[in-house]
Amino acid sequence: MEVLVVFLPLLAFLIAGSLSLFAYGHNGAPKGAAAHGHGHDHGHHDHHHDAHGHDDHGHDDHGHDDHHPAAPADWRDRTAQVVTCGAVVLAAVMSWILFFQVTGHGGTPRTIELFRWMKSGTLDVFWALRVDQLTAVMLVVVNTVSACVHVYSVGYMADDPNKPRFQAYLSFFTFCMLMLVTADNFVQMFFGWEGVGVASYLLINFWYEKPSANNAAMKAFLVNRVGDFGFALGIFSVFVLTGSLQFDVAFAKAPELVGKTLHFLSWDFDALTIACLLLFVGAMGKSAQLGLHTWLPDAMEGPTPVSALIHAATMVTAGVFMVCRLSPLFEYAPAALQVVTVVGAFTAFVAATIGFTQFDIKRVIAYSTMSQLGYMFFAAGVSAYDAAMFHLFTHAFFKALLFLGAGSVIHALHHEQDMRNMGGVWKKIPVTYALMWIGNLALAGLPIFAGFYSKDMILEAAFAANSPVGMLAFWLGISAALMTAFYSWRLLIMSFHGAPRMPKKVFEHAHESPLVMLVPLFVLGAGAVLSGILFADRFIGHHRADFWGKSIFVLPAHDSIEAAHHYLPGWVGTLPIIVGLIGIALAYLLYLLLPRLPGAIASTFSGVHAFLYNKWYFDELYDWAFVRPARWLGHGLWKGGDGALIDGVGPDGLAAATQNVAAKASRMQSGYVYHYAFAMVIGVVTLVVWLSLFG
Repeated sequence: MEVLVVFLPLLAFLIAGSLSLFAYGHNGAPKGAAAHGHGHDHGHHDHHHDAHGHDDHGHDDHGHDDHHPAAPADWRDRTAQVVTCGAVVLAAVMSWILFFQVTGHGGTPRTIELFRWMKSGTLDVFWALRVDQLTAVMLVVVNTVSACVHVYSVGYMADDPNKPRFQAYLSFFTFCMLMLVTADNFVQMFFGWEGVGVASYLLINFWYEKPSANNAAMKAFLVNRVGDFGFALGIFSVFVLTGSLQFDVAFAKAPELVGKTLHFLSWDFDALTIACLLLFVGAMGKSAQLGLHTWLPDAMEGPTPVSALIHAATMVTAGVFMVCRLSPLFEYAPAALQVVTVVGAFTAFVAATIGFTQFDIKRVIAYSTMSQLGYMFFAAGVSAYDAAMFHLFTHAFFKALLFLGAGSVIHALHHEQDMRNMGGVWKKIPVTYALMWIGNLALAGLPIFAGFYSKDMILEAAFAANSPVGMLAFWLGISAALMTAFYSWRLLIMSFHGAPRMPKKVFEHAHESPLVMLVPLFVLGAGAVLSGILFADRFIGHHRADFWGKSIFVLPAHDSIEAAHHYLPGWVGTLPIIVGLIGIALAYLLYLLLPRLPGAIASTFSGVHAFLYNKWYFDELYDWAFVRPARWLGHGLWKGGDGALIDGVGPDGLAAATQNVAAKASRMQSGYVYHYAFAMVIGVVTLVVWLSLFG
C-alpha cells in the first residue's frame, strides 16, 4: 500500500504527460497555442498605491476570457483528468488508512527498502520509504489537498487548451512531495526537495506566454536555489560529522557531536549548530521565511489551483516538515533553535503587516500563508514540534479552502482579483460565501474551528518555553493574530459585502461555481471545522507521545508543550481569542460601517502605508544590493573582460594585426612599372652586397 500511495501520482503524471505530448505531436503545436495567453489584461487600472511598479491587480489567473473561444474537451483531456484525479484520490484514501494504521494503538512504523541507489566508499544510500507517524501525517495532508485540487481543476481549467499538461504537472508535483516526506535519508530528501522546486517552476510558469509568469517562475526558482545551496551544505556537514546520510545513523550520533567544533578562519564554531543553521537556510527558502520570501507573492501568477497546492499542503510546508524530521539534530543545537524561533516570529509579524495592506485577493491569502508558516517555525524553535505539525495539518485544510474559495470568487466575477472591484456578491454565490466564512474563522483562530486549537497551542508553548526568544515569539505572535483576524475579515467584507464595485454586466452574470469545483470546497470545509476537534488530543494532548512515537524527539528540558499543559496563566490562553475578536470588530468597523475611513487613514499615514504596501521594500533592497551589482559586474566582464581583453587580444587582436600588415603590404602594389624596376634594382644591390660580405 505504501508503494502505491507514493507512486500512483507518478503513474498519473506519466500517462497525462504522454497524452499532452501526443497532442503536441498530433497537432504540430501545443493545442490552443495561439490562444494560450488567456487574455490576462482585462482592463484593470494600474493603481497608484504600488510604487514598485508591479501591477498587483491586473493579473488574471484563470484562462477564460472573451477573446479566445473555449477549447472543447477531447478524449485526451478527459482521459488525463480521469486518470490523474482517480490516482490521487485513491492515494488520498489509502493515505488515511495508513494514517490510522501507523498512528493507532499497536501501529508500527516501518521502512520499505526498494533498491540500493548508490554506494561509494562509506556512502551507502538506499531508495527507501520511511513510513512513521510523521510521514503518515504528511501523506494525509499532501494527498488529501492534492486530490481536492486535482478535482477542482477539472472545473476551473475547463476552458484551458492544455488540460493534460496541467494535470500532469499537478501529479508530478504531488509525487515529488511524497518522495520528500517518505525519504529515509538526506539524499532522497534532497531529490524530492529539488523535484518540488522544478515542479513549482513548471506550474507557476504554466501560462508561459505571459512575461510576468516567466519572471515569477524564474524568481521563485532562483530564490529557492539560494536556500537549496544552504541545504546542500548542511547535508555535506552532516555527512562529514556523522559519516552517514541515513537518518537513523545521523540521529544516533547527534549526542556525540555536542561540543564538537569546526575551525574556520581562526574561529571555532559549534559543528552541529552550523550544520543545523545551514539546513534551516534551505527551509527558509522553501517555506518563504523572512529574507528568502520574496518569491511568494509573485508565485500567484500561476493558476489558482497551483496557489492552493503550493501554499497549503506541499512546497511551503516542506521546510517545516524537514525541521521536525530532523528534531534529533536540532535538539542538540540550542543556538540554531533560537535562530529558528526568531526568524519564524518576525516572519509571522512582517507577513501580517503586509497582508492587511494588499488588495489582490490571492496575495492577501499568500501573505497569510507566510505568516502562518512563521508560527510553525517558531513553534519548532521552542521544541513544540508536535504543535508545529498540528498547525501544518489544520492549516492545510483551511488555507486550501481559502485559495480555492478565492478561485471560485474569481471565476464568478470574470477573473477579477482586485478586491476593490468586488463587493455585494454574497447573495450571488452563497455557497462560496459560506465556505469562505469557515475558512476565515479557522484562519482567525476562533473557538471550535481548526486554527483555534493549533495556533493557540503554539502561542502557549512559546510562552511556556520561558526564554527571551520564546517571549519575543509569543508577543509577535499575538500581534500577528490580531492582524490576521483583521485582514481575513477585511478580505471577506471587501469581496462579498457593500455595494457592487464591478461593471454592471459582470455583477449580473456572477454565478456559483459548478459542482465539480464546490465538492472539493466542502471536503476542505469539513477539514477546517473538524480537524482541530477530532485530532487535537492526539497531536498535542497529554498522550501525544504515544501518537508521535519516536518520529519526533524532544529533550525533557525543552518540552514546552508539557510546560504549557501544567504551568500556564489563564490569560495566556484567552488573549489570542480576545485579539482575534478585536481584529474582526475593527474590520467590520472600517470596511462595512465606515468604508471611507481606511482611505483617510492610508492618506494620513501615507509613508507607513506605502512602506507596508510595498512589502517593506525587500524587492527594492535586493534589487539595489544584488541585482544591479550583478548586472553591472556582468556588463563589465562582458565588455571589458570578454570584449576588450579576451576578444581584443585573442581572435579579434590577431585578425586586426593581420589586417593591418596586409593593408601596409598592399600599398607596395602601386601599379607603376618604374616602382617595380626600382624594387628590382634594390633587390639586386642587396644580393650583391650580401654575397660580397658573406660569400
